[in-house]
Amino acid sequence: MKLTSFIHAGQATYGVVQGDHYRLPPADFLGRYPDLLSVLRADALQELEQAAAASGSTVQATAVRALPVIPNPPKLICVGLNYKTHVAETKRGDSEYPSLFIRFNDTLAAHEDLVLRPAFSERFDWEGELAFVIGKGGRHIPKAQAFEHIAGYACLNDISVRDWQRHTHQFTPGKNFPGTAPFGPYLVTRDEVPDVTKLTLETRVNGNVMQHASIDDLIFNIPVLVEYISRFTPLSPGDVIATGTPGGVGDRREPPLYMKEGDVVEVEITGLGILRNRIGTAA
Repeated sequence: MKLTSFIHAGQATYGVVQGDHYRLPPADFLGRYPDLLSVLRADALQELEQAAAASGSTVQATAVRALPVIPNPPKLICVGLNYKTHVAETKRGDSEYPSLFIRFNDTLAAHEDLVLRPAFSERFDWEGELAFVIGKGGRHIPKAQAFEHIAGYACLNDISVRDWQRHTHQFTPGKNFPGTAPFGPYLVTRDEVPDVTKLTLETRVNGNVMQHASIDDLIFNIPVLVEYISRFTPLSPGDVIATGTPGGVGDRREPPLYMKEGDVVEVEITGLGILRNRIGTAA
């Protein structure tokens, strides 16, 4: 099942993707589960699929405005330096444990949103990533059970304001400018992705390929991340974990290359859709 969140007729809602239209759940279902987070918390994905199939109510994709696929995750945890190609281009050493940082919810953006570069920074960089969404919560989750806790997968662009990222050794400022983490366009449920390691990630800027990697190239794979993260914090339905970006970021090119106003950046992952955004400049 492929799910999406959006605004229709002035209301935030969600639906099941079927080609160029979205199938809406009936009103009574939406009354109980007003957003995808509430569906995940109730373990109601199967009920959603059945309700949407029976409702007969649809809306054209062109008639809505996208939202981040999970607009309100309880936690948004990002993994840094998780592809050897990216570690190599940053000239950092290997790490024994995953490098983690947190994003705020107001950093999320949607497919086709205008993403604003702060006017006081020229170092606005792309980072295409695979994100996964927790479906079943837990603590101290063993690697062997990790996939049982995943609801599905989506594209995420962990856009970075590089100068602010490097003010100190902490990543937080450069990773938390509002609306700089496009997330979507869809959440593809785990049953639709039998082997996530077979997927390929590609980031393009103005049609030019900047990043291209297999998800199998992750240093710390998804089971390792689930086990490690759930050791220090309980994972909850709707939590989002972004797994890191491969080599090819603009900041490490020679000469460096950054996004500017009018650029179009796309993150595509096999079977998960194309996440597309245009770059603007904040006032």
